[in-house]
Amino acid sequence: MSVVILNPAENLGSRPVGLEGEGFFATKIDAVMGLARANSMWPLPFATSCCGIEFMATMASNYDLARFGMERLSFSPRQADLLMVMGTISKKMGPTLRQVYEQMAEPRWVISVGACACSGGIFDTYSVLQGIDKIIPVDVYVPGCPPNPEQIIDGILKIQELAKNESGRRRHSEEYKTLLNSYGIE
Repeated sequence: MSVVILNPAENLGSRPVGLEGEGFFATKIDAVMGLARANSMWPLPFATSCCGIEFMATMASNYDLARFGMERLSFSPRQADLLMVMGTISKKMGPTLRQVYEQMAEPRWVISVGACACSGGIFDTYSVLQGIDKIIPVDVYVPGCPPNPEQIIDGILKIQELAKNESGRRRHSEEYKTLLNSYGIE
């Protein structure tokens, strides 16, 4: 009986010539930074009603959000990079939400969870903000009244994809600056 030893390096696919060797492999800095950002997010939950309870269920042991690299919730905007807005936002609360967003360091992402945060929900009144995208830019919307934990996890996975594939230069691009200027954010 003969023993065949396979070289694991042969199964990796094609690599750039000259950028490989024993003990090292070269890659793009954007890919490494994206991977690190996507798997080490610190979410700031801004929960005002029933969607916050669903988020608590998502953090609990049955769904365990920690397996996605989000085991540490941040209740300080200066330490968070993912703002999760969940529930009804009144117009009086709008300036506070915007201030929290502006205090977050770049790069920052926003996920709008639930019908109330996305579009005002069933509360089509003078006192309820009809979607948080009226005051801050939103990256991912999670619809539902309230959305179940699986939907929240799906939204978080979409945010992670955004973070992983985002160029390091996007935040300094003219398009991004124009977007922030349309919200009155500098």
